[in-house]
Amino acid sequence: MSSDSNVLLLSGYHAASHRYWSEQLVSGLPHFGWTSIALPDRHFYWRVRSNALTFAYQHPAVNENYDLIVATSMVDLCNLRGLLPHLGSASTLLYFHENQFAYPQRQANNNLINAQLTSIYSALVADKLVFNSEYNRDSFFEGARQLLAKMPDGTPKNLLDELPTRSIVVPVPVREELSSLMTANNNKTVEILWNHRWEYDKQPQVFFAAIKKLLATGVRVSLHVMGQSFRQTPDCFNEFQKDHGDCIVTWGFQPIEKYQQILASADIVVSAALHDFQGLGMQEAIAAGCIPIAPDRMAYPEYICKEYLYSVTAPDSATLSEAQEVDMLYQKLLWIIETSAKPTVRLQTAIQRYKTSELLPIYDRLISSLI
Repeated sequence: MSSDSNVLLLSGYHAASHRYWSEQLVSGLPHFGWTSIALPDRHFYWRVRSNALTFAYQHPAVNENYDLIVATSMVDLCNLRGLLPHLGSASTLLYFHENQFAYPQRQANNNLINAQLTSIYSALVADKLVFNSEYNRDSFFEGARQLLAKMPDGTPKNLLDELPTRSIVVPVPVREELSSLMTANNNKTVEILWNHRWEYDKQPQVFFAAIKKLLATGVRVSLHVMGQSFRQTPDCFNEFQKDHGDCIVTWGFQPIEKYQQILASADIVVSAALHDFQGLGMQEAIAAGCIPIAPDRMAYPEYICKEYLYSVTAPDSATLSEAQEVDMLYQKLLWIIETSAKPTVRLQTAIQRYKTSELLPIYDRLISSLI
């Protein structure tokens, strides 16, 4: 594809995974003429509802002509194209890092429906919908249908039926160099990694509770607790650091070089998340040689072998309590450690299809087909 093509990349809420994705596209596919505009990842509900105004009136680059608009699902495509009619001639690709239908909510939020409807409107006008996982795609369509079914009138029954034909799953690529960082841990201490956002939807309290049970059995553990933290952090972080600081090796956000070194040295990477539409941190750790342990929900079963997943469902199909989930995670950790399990060929094969060498050619073909 000639570099004469002009592609406008819009990120409506530039969180870490969104930044990772956009940088991979721009650096990995330089033959497209990229113009990137990203809005900071703060004031979520304001950002989702007002980003069209911000793009249209604060970023002159949107006044140029483009062959293709690549936008994250946070972007209000409908209002943006209404405010800037010349953008209506450009093809549009809408990328879903997540959706607001499957995001766990701690309490009722009247702003949620605005974010949900904005994503539906944008999906209806986009030429191509791209999701980072099958779980993300399926939960979006299920949630969208359920929301529209609640509307008292004025909604066509088959409004969303055509959208799946315009949809495709193409994950965020995992950096290729992580595979070359694999090292063997010859220490007797088991190195366990937790590399997620320090927020409630990642269930850090479940992770720490399982680690406490593990420590009580006498297992020697070195912990690497990394990830992005915010002004308000769940209490379990400070509590664990205060009570079990002697087993903590790494604590908090790390520079990329240090982060990659830890991925390569760790034995096990753990997630207890309620929300993970792809699990990029888990995939990075797997690519670097870690054994994953995660719940058998969300996107994890798409690339993590069953033996590394712990069940979150009781025999009667009821969801486990938090205490029960802690025990399931603890039992899986103990099994991995006692059996000295190693990453299987099947696990590494599964993660291979998420790497840049596999996914960038797919993005290349997809973008070329829309220009």
